[in-house]
Amino acid sequence: MDTQTLGTVVIALAVACVLLAVGVAVLVRRTSTLERRLTGITRGEDGRSLESILGSHLERVYELNSQVTALTARAAELGRVQGFGFQKVGLVRFNPFEDTGGNQSFALALLDDHGDGFIVSSLHARAGTRIYAKAIAQGKCDTALSGEEAEALKVALASGAGAPTAS
Repeated sequence: MDTQTLGTVVIALAVACVLLAVGVAVLVRRTSTLERRLTGITRGEDGRSLESILGSHLERVYELNSQVTALTARAAELGRVQGFGFQKVGLVRFNPFEDTGGNQSFALALLDDHGDGFIVSSLHARAGTRIYAKAIAQGKCDTALSGEEAEALKVALASGAGAPTAS
């Protein structure tokens, strides 16, 4: 073998070594990427097979799905019954007697979303305080209302859930 052929063989082998080194570097990088992804999936649980880890993840998904289903049912139930809580409020303060100072008497209407509830009236005088209650059904009362009670009912019916009302 002459020197020129030997030089060509050495150059070819050097190029092959460089290509192999680049190939090894690419494979090392891919292996480390796969290792990171596997660690992310298994969360560092050594000694377990990937199948058992994925099985436990799947069980957790089914458990979370049943919890979401239960929470959805609970939210639907809460949505159904929320209309029966007091959502409309009307308050009117007034002075029914000239011998007392200030607006210490009041009429308070508390209604649910359907307009059902009651009106509480308090009449304050020097001799004492009297409290009255009247039932309200669908926004109407079957007994006569005082002007202040009617105003409190009107304010409550005009108000919505969470709207501040007072007069």
